[in-house]
Amino acid sequence: MDQYLLLMRLDIITKEAQPSPEQLQVYMKQYHEWVAGIAAENKFVSGTALSTEGRVLQSDKVPIDGPFAEIKESIAGFITIRVESFDDAAKIAADCPILNGEGNSVEVRKITSVNENG
Repeated sequence: MDQYLLLMRLDIITKEAQPSPEQLQVYMKQYHEWVAGIAAENKFVSGTALSTEGRVLQSDKVPIDGPFAEIKESIAGFITIRVESFDDAAKIAADCPILNGEGNSVEVRKITSVNENG
């Protein structure tokens, strides 16, 4: 089995897209149930949430504060799963409760070795 990274992106700019504290509790419950289901199938490897603060370094190596106002999405967190294929990973990602929010997304990426070509 291969490992896949599911990157969860949230719209952190649009005021209407921000959940109320009550909605946030419901969303977090749905998210924890989703992850628990993946773990129950022995497909969960790891995962964590990320803060909205960050730094970006480019080729000049000068750190720039982020996220940027012109960027609507921020990576909210990620999980790593172990499944047979991209299709299997995408099926799991399609059930992510984050996708219930307007402008949110989940990116699926296969984890490979730096020495591997695929």
